Amino acid sequence: MRRLRTALLILFVPLALILGVWLGGHPDWLPGFARDTLVADSNGRLYEEAVDKIEADYYRKVDRDQLLDTSLEKAVESLDDQFSHYFSPKEYHAFQLDTEGAFEGVGMSVTAVDDGLRVEQVYDGSPAKEGGLKRGDVITSVNGKSLKGKSSQESTTLIKGPAGTEVTLGLKDGRTLKLKRAKVDIPIVQSQIEESGGKKIAWVQLAGFTSGSGDDVDRAVKEELKNGAKGVVFDLRHNGGGLLNEAVEVASVFLKDGRVVSTKGRARAERKYNATGGAIAADIPVVVLVDEGSASASEIVAGALQDRKRAKIVGTRTYGKGVFQEIMRLDNGGALDITVGEYFTPTGRNLGGGGVKKGAGITPEIQASDNPETEKDEALDKALATVAAG
Repeated sequence: MRRLRTALLILFVPLALILGVWLGGHPDWLPGFARDTLVADSNGRLYEEAVDKIEADYYRKVDRDQLLDTSLEKAVESLDDQFSHYFSPKEYHAFQLDTEGAFEGVGMSVTAVDDGLRVEQVYDGSPAKEGGLKRGDVITSVNGKSLKGKSSQESTTLIKGPAGTEVTLGLKDGRTLKLKRAKVDIPIVQSQIEESGGKKIAWVQLAGFTSGSGDDVDRAVKEELKNGAKGVVFDLRHNGGGLLNEAVEVASVFLKDGRVVSTKGRARAERKYNATGGAIAADIPVVVLVDEGSASASEIVAGALQDRKRAKIVGTRTYGKGVFQEIMRLDNGGALDITVGEYFTPTGRNLGGGGVKKGAGITPEIQASDNPETEKDEALDKALATVAAG
């Protein structure tokens, strides 16, 4: 009898496995209660069913991958969050190059505005310069896709792409420019010695918080101090942010220790980030120069230095972003870039407007703005004078 039970068990297990696999592929044969239990991903099945029918019966041939990209893009758009979006595989590749500081594009710096992107600087010898773009132009569309309501990061990702490929920019003044992308050598960090009140002052500008930018800022600041600078103007104008860990590293150039920022989200436990050491001397005067284009990681650094009374803030009110995003890679080679929490400055301030709304941002102690109609940089002059005054 024991041998018979063993033989039946040996026979039953493979049969059960085969039956289970078959039913998993043909769930419609199952009764309702069993189908709901054994086929957990009913929403996924519904999506696949709908795409199968479109692919099979739509009057013209469709691209299944494009359907997936479009559906994911629309799903994220439904969150009504200007900071969250879906990267197609192509867009995600461009984003990775951007965060690594090795991007290809048209050669300009921009600030997000309601209608799209306002051009702040056009670099000599770039496709943007040759194509007729100038400071103050507002880009409203890229390859026919409206930029209204999109974040600076999402919009600039659409403009960037492989060298030699073309991109069409629609401008608010009605012009349409077709530019050929190129490898544009734009330094993430620039620095030089300026003079104000008879004193040498280091001007250090950071274009974006990309991989390694903390080390680059550290190197530039300390090099200019070796060259005789008696203070530092750290220029974060038009800097829309980037990597959170680089923001902590940049703040650590000026803060010896203590809190830089903390973060918290519905599915993310509170996390506190402290300065990592190696800061310049605490008695070296520092000014952070900001404007409405200073956002995200720029506001984290400026907020930390303001709260910790390590620097004076000069310029105009910053963007007012109080949330942070995480990149989640998807199996199709794309990625989700979605808001997962809020960040708080050392004194507990959230610079946003509650959730994903724009907020008050950082208000400078000293107001200063650049007049685009003049050759002088009035805001920089004010920042230099503030450092020189001690």
